[in-house]
Amino acid sequence: MLYLDHAATTPVRREVLEAMWPYLTGTYGNASSHHEAGRRALAGLDAARATVAEVLGCRPAEVVFTSGGTEADNLAVKGIALGRRDRDPGRTHVVTSAIEHSAVLGSARDLARWDGFGLTELGVSSEGLADPAELAGAVRADTAVVSVMHANNETGAVQAIAELAAVARARQVPFHTDAVQAAGSLELDVHALDVAALSVAGHKIGAPKGTGALYLRRGTPLRPLLSGGGHERGRRSGTSDVAGAVGLAVALRLAAEERPAKAARLCAVRDRLIAGILAAVPSAVLTGPDPWRHPAARLPGHASFCFPGVNGESVLVDLEARGLLVSSGSACAAGGTEASHVLTAMGYPPEVATTAVRFTLGADLAPEQVDAVVAATRDVVERLSPAPG
Repeated sequence: MLYLDHAATTPVRREVLEAMWPYLTGTYGNASSHHEAGRRALAGLDAARATVAEVLGCRPAEVVFTSGGTEADNLAVKGIALGRRDRDPGRTHVVTSAIEHSAVLGSARDLARWDGFGLTELGVSSEGLADPAELAGAVRADTAVVSVMHANNETGAVQAIAELAAVARARQVPFHTDAVQAAGSLELDVHALDVAALSVAGHKIGAPKGTGALYLRRGTPLRPLLSGGGHERGRRSGTSDVAGAVGLAVALRLAAEERPAKAARLCAVRDRLIAGILAAVPSAVLTGPDPWRHPAARLPGHASFCFPGVNGESVLVDLEARGLLVSSGSACAAGGTEASHVLTAMGYPPEVATTAVRFTLGADLAPEQVDAVVAATRDVVERLSPAPG
């Protein structure tokens, strides 16, 4: 099998497993315990926090370990919005974009449904990009938080986060970005991005599932979502997963070190795949930014298409039968068959959006493998396409 679904999850790296192993075996103490076993575990947790902070360019105290990207997104959007309202009851408005991951959109919509917040969902261009000018018109005097993702998991579109965040900062509104998809391919310096909060998940970069972190700028109001023992400086209660934090830290460090060379390799195979499929399958429609006109606006390893007239799930099944594992979109849609909210927000009709297929690549993909993927996709689409007339 050729695995082409790295946006869904990545294999756990050996270096990560080796770093975690001592904290799953001999150093098994609770990091909150005041004895030698606990102190050893706490030392591992502190070292992991320092490594994550170094990669993100922040203080260790600004790193909150979570159970993954979904929890980090919920904590950022709900926690900041509620924390701001606690300080200023007039802050009752949230701004996000229409193409966010469901963890962010669901959090924002929960605030609107259950907590009385107003909600504005920004539209995007046909390439899936948000406009800072539209954000400027959406932020109000009562806005509590803005959340726009760094890179989209379905189309690979990379947002101009620094420009968007500058709009929010000028109005003294905290800006959060979901950087779960960006972490393996893009720079995550929180000061360069100018964000108040940033989410990452370990399983997208070679750490185990169930690991994640939230950067939270010092002084940003936050209401914790979990009650308990006050772990993570009172921001996220729950016994610390020391091994998970260690694994996430190692994966983030390796991703940062390898990013330039890996991105170059991924761009090369991505562009070969996109060019090949567009040439071999005349009906194919590339979704997201054009990598030749806007090379920085698309994730290096991300190629996504619609095949009008052909069911996307059928393409998946046929490609898997040929040994190729791809996706029809977000792996977090829990088996849903509805048209992608991302693609419909970009202007695709629902009947076209349901034909989406996503190829997300590994840096070790060889050129001849790319050509085999193109040929298989051509054959599958031709077989599934309705007969002329």
